[in-house]
Amino acid sequence: MPHLLIFGIGYTASRLADGLRAQGWRITGTSRATLPLDDPHVVEAIGDATHILSSVPPKDDDPVLALHGERLRTAPATWIGYLSSTGVYGDSGGAWLDESAALDGRRDARVAADLGWQALRPDVRVFRLPGIYGPGRSTLDRVRAGSAHRVDVPDTQVFSRIHVDDIVAGVVASFERGAPGIYNLADDLPASGNAVTELACDLLGAPYPPLVPVTALSPMAQGFYAANRRVAATKMSRDLGVRLRYPDYRSGLRACLAEQST
Repeated sequence: MPHLLIFGIGYTASRLADGLRAQGWRITGTSRATLPLDDPHVVEAIGDATHILSSVPPKDDDPVLALHGERLRTAPATWIGYLSSTGVYGDSGGAWLDESAALDGRRDARVAADLGWQALRPDVRVFRLPGIYGPGRSTLDRVRAGSAHRVDVPDTQVFSRIHVDDIVAGVVASFERGAPGIYNLADDLPASGNAVTELACDLLGAPYPPLVPVTALSPMAQGFYAANRRVAATKMSRDLGVRLRYPDYRSGLRACLAEQST
């Protein structure tokens, strides 16, 4: 029986775990509430797992590498992956970026973790993810909650996104296909945040929220709007054979609405 150890059972990793359990996989997942990173059972799982994935974001450093880096370096797992962020690329002025782009991100810890996982061992796969959305975690939910906003920035300020199920498809495909290395996982249509919010409002029959200036946002959100880039995921399609189920936010949001309505 294949055994996947997941460091950090969050939104994306839970979706992956549920799909693999349905196929007969054994899943071990760490979380603060159920299995902390420093629990002795984690050491046991590292030695037993056939596949290992980390989705734990760094703080000052990467907590998984800090606690278990040497064990992971010699672990018998035949597949190791890390969920990174396309934020490591920084601002490109709206230009397309592939996996060869320089790491220019403003968050030094993210860049260091990405490089740390690459250096861990030669068979690691690093998945760089843009904005993640899916059922229960999309602009639809923010519109319903009254927390959605539109920001007074040019429509040329765009971001890439990916539906959670397409992330799962990319990770699972890499179990059997594609060489180790870096993969951008992103959809085909980078778009402005305002366009996504407006579609969500249209689907729900809700009014558009008013435009707010960037300076009214939190410092973290202001940092988000300081970047403008399009993420190219040609390697995902070519090497992993992934055909996106939701190639743009339009199809993805409609699918989220349909799933939540059933």
